[in-house]
Amino acid sequence: MTAKRLQDIKESATLRISNLASELKSQGKDIISFSLGEPDFNTPKHIIEAAKASLDRGDTHYTPSPGIPELRRAIAEKLKKENDIETKPGNIMVTPGAKQAIFEVMLSVLQEGDEAVLFDPAWVSYDPCIRLAGARTVWAPTSRNSGFLPLNLCDCISGKTKLIVINSPCNPTGGVYDKDTLKEIADLAIDNNIMVLSDEIYEKIIYDKEHLSIGAVDGMHDLTITVNGFSKAYAMTGWRLGYVSAPKEIYEQMLKLQSHSVSQATSFVQYAGLAALQGDQTCVTDMVREFKERRDLLVRGLNDLGIKCSNPDGAFYAFADVSAYGSGEEVAELLLNRALVAATPGAAFGEAGKDFIRISYATSKERIKEALQRMALALK
Repeated sequence: MTAKRLQDIKESATLRISNLASELKSQGKDIISFSLGEPDFNTPKHIIEAAKASLDRGDTHYTPSPGIPELRRAIAEKLKKENDIETKPGNIMVTPGAKQAIFEVMLSVLQEGDEAVLFDPAWVSYDPCIRLAGARTVWAPTSRNSGFLPLNLCDCISGKTKLIVINSPCNPTGGVYDKDTLKEIADLAIDNNIMVLSDEIYEKIIYDKEHLSIGAVDGMHDLTITVNGFSKAYAMTGWRLGYVSAPKEIYEQMLKLQSHSVSQATSFVQYAGLAALQGDQTCVTDMVREFKERRDLLVRGLNDLGIKCSNPDGAFYAFADVSAYGSGEEVAELLLNRALVAATPGAAFGEAGKDFIRISYATSKERIKEALQRMALALK
């Protein structure tokens, strides 16, 4: 009675853990959730006010499917100024969240028999999107000792490789790709005429390093699809607003898909996105400063517990090696049941994560301290 293409697709592990935690909360239990990738800050006031003003103006009707012109212009300007990516509003599509943009990219680029390369571990939704497009995922190994940078990537390239997916800063590891790594990926893409999907949703949440876009590397202009959005940098997860910059041929296929499915991003939310890009960015720097303090507190506490964890360079996740206490699955279950602390098993992100758990530190320092105390008791 159901479509075969969905039968082997599992639900999102991060949402599954979040749902389990919510169920325990409904039973009156005090759950500290480290599972969901969502900033705990409120959306900045000037962004909310822009949405209210848009509603008051009556911006409650259809917009052009790729987005309102002023937002697309602002995104193109942002990409040029901040990322050194040469693009035009006519190559920009505004989407209901960055996840929707990634889904549309996969369906527009991949087909039966194609292969797409993911770096293991990788965000949970890339592989299902690849498989729903009819393609096969090839998992490229990474080095945990060097911040989960790719190893021997050339060995993963074949005549069937159509797409390489990169995510920097990375979910789940917090790794940030340096210039040499991006150059290696770019050289392979150029030599083999392979598209690169660059997911840069965490670009502004970065510590002590510089974010670099592969779309700015020489020769990559026509081979790069850059996806970004507003959810993480501006605490706008529930607003569902993302965007993609793509070469014209791919953009046109994505436009077909968007116009026949979700139609457009919500009208008044697009004006909120415009305010986010053009308004004061102090809200972002303040949030990142707080994330860094939380990171340092959490990583120090985990290592004190005998859980090996290095400082992530970006995003708001600690990818912690819990092999001293069991597999990631076992430890995540133990922490949820004994400590009422919800974390995501690393295996959800790929085979390389089986000894890890992902801990989102998008929660207050007070709750992080309490969680570490509970974990210490549960792991004794």
